[in-house]
Amino acid sequence: MYARPTYEVETVLAAMAGDRDAIDELVRSHLPLVYNIVGRAMNGHPDVDDVVQETMARVVTGLSGLRDPGSFRSWLVAIALNQVREWRQAPGAALAAIDEAMGLADAASDFATLTVTRLGLSGQRKEATEAARWLDADDREVLALWWMEVAGELARTELAAALGTNEQHAAVRVQRTKGRLETARAVVRALAARPPCRELAAVAQTWNGAPSDLWRKRLSRHVRDCPVCGEHVSDLVPAERLLAGLGLVAVPAGIAAGLLEIARTAAAPIVKGGLLAKGKAAAGSALAAKPIAVTAAGVTLIAGGAVVVQTLLPEPAPPRRATPAVVSSSPASSPASSPPSSRRPARPARSPYGLTVDAVDQAPPKNRPPAPLPRRPAGTLAIGGKHGYSRYGGAPSITHRGDYVTVTGRGYVQVRWGILYRNRVGPFPPATWTGLKGKLFHVASGGGRRMDDEQAPGVTWMGSPETGFARLPRGQQQMWQNEFYYLDGRVTFHNNESGTDIDLTVAPKSWQEVWADLSARPDPAKGIVRYGLTRDTGDDRAPVPQYVTRAANPERVPQRSRV
Repeated sequence: MYARPTYEVETVLAAMAGDRDAIDELVRSHLPLVYNIVGRAMNGHPDVDDVVQETMARVVTGLSGLRDPGSFRSWLVAIALNQVREWRQAPGAALAAIDEAMGLADAASDFATLTVTRLGLSGQRKEATEAARWLDADDREVLALWWMEVAGELARTELAAALGTNEQHAAVRVQRTKGRLETARAVVRALAARPPCRELAAVAQTWNGAPSDLWRKRLSRHVRDCPVCGEHVSDLVPAERLLAGLGLVAVPAGIAAGLLEIARTAAAPIVKGGLLAKGKAAAGSALAAKPIAVTAAGVTLIAGGAVVVQTLLPEPAPPRRATPAVVSSSPASSPASSPPSSRRPARPARSPYGLTVDAVDQAPPKNRPPAPLPRRPAGTLAIGGKHGYSRYGGAPSITHRGDYVTVTGRGYVQVRWGILYRNRVGPFPPATWTGLKGKLFHVASGGGRRMDDEQAPGVTWMGSPETGFARLPRGQQQMWQNEFYYLDGRVTFHNNESGTDIDLTVAPKSWQEVWADLSARPDPAKGIVRYGLTRDTGDDRAPVPQYVTRAANPERVPQRSRV
C-alpha cells in the first residue's frame, strides 16, 4: 500500500505552524514535481515559470488553511492544475494555443524538447517523450500526472484528487490518455521511418509539420491499417516501462532561488483571481509585485534507473555569535556616561552538526578528479550484528531484510552496494542508520561509478529495459558503488529490502584506501567510469546520511534527519 512518509507529514505540520525551515523544505522538495507537471501540461510555454511561481506562492500563503496535513501533495498538485487552467483562460494563453495549432509555436522550446535534451534521451524513450506533443491540452494534464505516478512521485489517490474525481474515473482517464499516447508513438515512429512509407507521405501532404491532436487522428488511421508502417511499430515497449526509467527535468536556478526567498519570508499575499494574462495583470500577480532575484543554485538530476530530481538551494547561514560587550571599570564607562544597550542578549550559536543532510546531486563529469579528502583521526572499528560475510574479501554483508551491522569506534567505513535487478526488482526501501551515538558523516562516494551509470546501452547497475529499473524513493540521493562514511561513536546499519534484491557489504577502511578509491583514473577496461566524489568539509558541516536517527526503529527514520 502506498503511504506518504511520516517525515513529510511532520514537515507539513511544522510548516503550518510557521516554521520557516519547514516551509523552505517543502518548497525545495516539491518544486521539481510542480515544475514537471506544469511544464508538461503547458507544453513548455514561456509562461511555465510564472505559473510555477504563482503555484508555490499560493501554497506557501495557504498552508495555514490546509485541513489534512496528509493530503498536502494532493492539495499542492490540485493548485498547480488550477493555475494551469486559469492560465489557459487568459487571453495570452488563447493566442498561444492558436499559434500552436497553426504550427507557429517554437517547437524547440517545448517541454518534450527540454526533456529529451536535458535527460539525454534516445530510442524509444525519446519517441515516447516526443509523442506527448501530439496530445491535446486535457490529455497533457493527465499525462503529466500519470508520468509522476509512474515515477513514484504521486499515488493514484493523489492523481485522482488533482483531477477532481475518484480513483475509478481517474483510471479511465489515464487509460484513455495512455491509448492516445501509444497511438502518437506509432505516428512518431512511422514518420521517422527510413525509407518513408509513400502512402503515409501522401496522407501527410497537406500537413504543416506541427504535431497536433487533429493530425494524430488522421495519420494514425493510415498507420493502423498499413502493413509497411505496422512493421515499424511492432516492437514498441509499453510506455510504463519507458517512463519509469526517466528522470525529471531540472528546475531553472532562477525559479529555485526566487521561490526559496518566498518560502523564507512566507509573506507573498494570495491574489484573488489567480495568475492573469501577461501584460494585463502583471501588477496583480503576487510574484510580479516582488522581483525575483536570480542567485546561484545547484540544479541536480538523477537519470537512468533513478527518477528523482531536486534543486539544491543554499542552506540558511548558521546564526553568528554576537560579540560580547566589553565593560570597563573606568569612570568614562559609568552608567551616567554610557546609555544602556537596547540589544537583547545574543542566543548561543547552535552546533552545526547534523544540520547538513545529504540531498540529490548531479554526477560530476567523468574526467573531473575529486577534491582533496580531509584526513580525520582514526582508531579501531568493531563490527557486529546479524549478518553474513561477502565472498569478496570476507567483509560483513547484509543481504536480507532484517539483517544489520553495528559499527563501534572511530574511523572510515565503506558500504558497497549491490543491486541484483536480474533476480528481483520492486519497491526500494532505503537502508537506514539507527541508534546513533556520537557523530556520523558521509565523506565520499566512489567505486568508479554511480549506480545509474550505464554499463551497456540502456542498462545501468539499477536495471535494464528487460528487467525493469529499481526506483529510489522520492528525494533519495543516488548511490555510488562504494559509499564512504566516517564514524566517531556507534551506529547500526540496516538492510530494509522488500522488493528489489539488495546486497550491502560493510567494511572498515583506512584514509589511504578511501583516497585510492576516489582518485582511481577512469578506465573502462577495469569498469571505472568516473573519478570519485569528495563530500567531506573536514568539520561538522560535512553531510550526514539522509536516513539516520538516534532512535532505534529502522523503519521510522526521517529522510531529512537533523541529528
